Parts: sequence; C-alpha cells; structure tokens
Amino acid sequence: MTGRDREDGADLHPAPGESPIVVLVRPQLADNIGACARAMANGGLFHLRLVAPRDGWPQSRAWAAASGAGRILDAATVHPTVADAVADCQRVLATCPRPRHVVIPVRTARAAAEDLREINGRGLRAAVLFGPERAGLDNDDMAHADTLVRYPLNPAHMSLNLGQAVMVLAYEWWTAAEPTPPRVLMTNETRVATKGELDIFLNRLVGELDESGFLDNLPKRPGMVRNLRHWFERGEVTEQELRTLHGVVTELSRGRVRRGRVEPD
Repeated sequence: MTGRDREDGADLHPAPGESPIVVLVRPQLADNIGACARAMANGGLFHLRLVAPRDGWPQSRAWAAASGAGRILDAATVHPTVADAVADCQRVLATCPRPRHVVIPVRTARAAAEDLREINGRGLRAAVLFGPERAGLDNDDMAHADTLVRYPLNPAHMSLNLGQAVMVLAYEWWTAAEPTPPRVLMTNETRVATKGELDIFLNRLVGELDESGFLDNLPKRPGMVRNLRHWFERGEVTEQELRTLHGVVTELSRGRVRRGRVEPD
C-alpha cells in the first residue's frame, strides 16, 4: 500500500542531471523512513534507497509520515547490501558522529553540501549513507565511503533522529544554491523611504518641537536634534511609516491649537 492509494501528494520529481542519493541503511521504523522522505522533499532531494529495512518494504505508515512526499517513497528502491545500493555511484559520503581510527576526509553538513553540488555539477553520482536509528553506521558500512560527514552539534547532546539527520543535510544542500538573501526587510506594498523624504519629515518634526517648547533648552538643542535624527536614520523607515508619522505630527499640532497653546493661523 502506497500513498497514492489515498492522495497524490506534492508534485515531486527528480531534478535534471545528478543529485544526491539518500541511502538509509537498515532503517527500523516506517515512520522514520517517511520523515526522511519529507525532509528530502523540503530540501529538493528525490532519490531514496533503502538497505535491508528491518520490517520490509513497502510500509503504509511511511506514506502517512511523509506528509505529501509520497512520490519519493513510490520511487524508492530496496537493496540487500550497502555495496549494492552504491554500486552505480562514483562518490559515497557517510554520516558518522564519532569517526575513529580511520584516515579519511571529514566534512560538516555545510561543506558536504558544497562538495555534493560540485560533484553532481560534474555529472558524477553521489550517495550519502545514514545509519540505523539505534547505533548508526558500523565500520563495514563506512568502509564503502570516501568521505565522512559530521554535524558540529552540542557535544553534551549530539543525538539526532533519522529524519532530523536527513533534514540537516537536505537543508544545507538546498541553501547552497538558494538565492534568497539572508537578511531582508519585508515592506509589502510600501518601500524604504529616501533620505530626502526622511529629511523633510525630520525638519518638520524639529519645527513642531520648537513650536511646542520641547527644544527650548538652547545649549542642549543641537544634541537633542542629533539624537532624534540618529533614531530615525538608524533603521530603514518606510514611506508608509513616514506618512503615518506625518499624520501623528499633524494631530499633535492640532491638539496644541485646540488646547489654546498656540493661535491658529
């Protein structure tokens, strides 16, 4: 029974050319396999291979846990051994929390994603091994790899479940080529005000503060005006925000007139 018996899910398909193959070695729980497919879909990965899943394959609970990523599970292949799963690959990476007694390149997830982009960009096929939930990859599994991947996490607690481990790598794979800027000001239907527009408002504000008597302390006046200017110049004030502030100043000025503080023109 697959996810297509219930719903089509997301319209997922392999990207053109080569992209990393996720190999789950002796996975134990169907829910975790589904969670891995969901993480792969988040990161734009599609190719999933299963090595000797403990409870056989397919398992309907995997599709339920995949949350719309059922097409990845539909296309997954099952292999009896790690050697069989990576036989058609030119490069093999293996996740390993504590590499010991081996001389081999080690990468963080971010560096591994950069390497995978370069490897696949040359038309080479690469796979990443993830070990079973209870104990991870054993030495024989890692002997098939040319590079190890280690996540630099809190040394006091480095435990990840299988879906989380795949998610970290999938995220790094996606963001390695993602053009979204790391910082952005969401302005929606307005825009960042120009310095000229901001200057018009600040001149008006200072004029109203002079009229109200707020800046009557002449020795302190220059510093107070500079502080006000720095306050507004510090951030990217939008045109809509300036219009609102102009309205605030207008109402404050009218309030002084209504209270008899100044004579109306």
